[in-house]
Amino acid sequence: MSVYFVGIDISKYKHDCCIISAADQQVVSKFTFKNNKDGFSELLTALHSLSSPEDIRIGFESTAHYALNLELFLEKAHHSFMEVNPVLISEYKKSTTLRRTKTDRVDCESIARWLMTVEYKPHSKGFYHAYSLKSLTRLRDKLIRQRSFYLVKITNVLDHTFPEFKPFFNKRFSKTALYLLENYGSAEKIARMNSASYEKLRSLSRGKFSPQQFLTLKSLAANTVGINNSIFDTELNSLLTLYKATAEQICILETQITELIEEVHPHYMSIPGIGPISAAVIYAEYGDISNFSTPSQMLAFAGLEPGVNDSGTESHGGRMVKRGSSQLRYVLMNCALPLIRFDMTFAAYYARKRAEGKPHRVALSHVVKKLVRVIFALERQNTDFVAQALR
Repeated sequence: MSVYFVGIDISKYKHDCCIISAADQQVVSKFTFKNNKDGFSELLTALHSLSSPEDIRIGFESTAHYALNLELFLEKAHHSFMEVNPVLISEYKKSTTLRRTKTDRVDCESIARWLMTVEYKPHSKGFYHAYSLKSLTRLRDKLIRQRSFYLVKITNVLDHTFPEFKPFFNKRFSKTALYLLENYGSAEKIARMNSASYEKLRSLSRGKFSPQQFLTLKSLAANTVGINNSIFDTELNSLLTLYKATAEQICILETQITELIEEVHPHYMSIPGIGPISAAVIYAEYGDISNFSTPSQMLAFAGLEPGVNDSGTESHGGRMVKRGSSQLRYVLMNCALPLIRFDMTFAAYYARKRAEGKPHRVALSHVVKKLVRVIFALERQNTDFVAQALR
C-alpha cells in the first residue's frame, strides 16, 4: 500500500497536475487537464489508476474562485484536498532551488513535494453544503434588505396618495394591507369598495378584519388628504410588483436552504430558538466546528470577543470588537432572544447578568457567548441539546 502526493496548479481554463509516490519520491505522472467535466474525469481516472493507494493527498493553491468547481467535484468523489497558501509554495521553491523558473508544470510538482514536508490538513468535510448555504443565505440577506427598501419606497408613495393607510394598519404591511394595495391601490378605489370586497378581506384575514374596520377604512379613503395622481399610481404598482417578486424569491431560497441544512442537521438545531434558517447561517459561516480548538476562537470569528485596552498603568476589557462575520453575529444575537424567553437555564443566566447591573444588550451578548460555548460542546460531543444538562 502506498501514499501519493498530488499537486495541482490551478488556472482559469486548465489545471496542471503532478503525482509523486511517497515510496521513492519519484514523479509517477504529470499531465494537464481542462477545467470542465471531461478534464475532471481525466483526473479521477489518473487517481484510480494508481498502484495500491493507501492514501491520496491532494493539494493546490488558494486561487479565488477558480478552484471551486474542482473542490466540489473532489468532495463528491470522496477525495480529500488541502488548500495551500501561495506564499508558502513560493518560499518552498526558493529554499529548494536557485533557479527563478515559473511554469505551471514546475509549480504543480513544487506543490506535491511541499505536501510531503508538512502535516496534511484536508479541507473540512461538508464543503459542498457550507459553500452552498453561504451563497444562498447571503443572497437571502441581500434580498431581504431589497424587500425592506421597496417597503420604504411604498410608504413614501402612500405618504402622498393615502397617508392615513399605514397608520390604520398599525404601521405594518400585513397580508390584508398588501392585498388592498395590489387590488385597489388608490384611496379613490378603496373608498368605492362594496360588500363583495369585504367578504374577500374577511376571508383573507380569517375573520380578523371586522365590518367596523372595513367601514372605517372606506371613510378614511373617502376623506383622505392625499393626492389622486396617476404618476403615483404607476409608481406604486411598479414597487408592489418588485416587492412581490422579491418576496417570492426569498421563499424559494428559504425552501432550498431548509432542504440543505436538513441534510446536514447539525446538533445545534436541537437548541430552542435555532430554526433551519438560523442554523443554516451558523453552519455556512462557521463551517466545520472541528476547525476551532476552543469556543473563544468561535467567538473571535464572529467578532463577539471584547477588545482589550492595555497601557502601562491599566488593563481592562472593552466593547465587542465587531469584526468577523456580521451575518453570523446578527443571527446569534437573534437566537439568544427566544432562548431567554423559553429556556430556564439561559433565562436565569440573563437575569443574573441583569442583576449585576448590565444593560439589556450587554446581558444578551453574554447569553450569546454562552450559546456559542453550548454549540461548540454539542458538536464536539456529537450530541443533541438537553436543557437539564446545563443546570
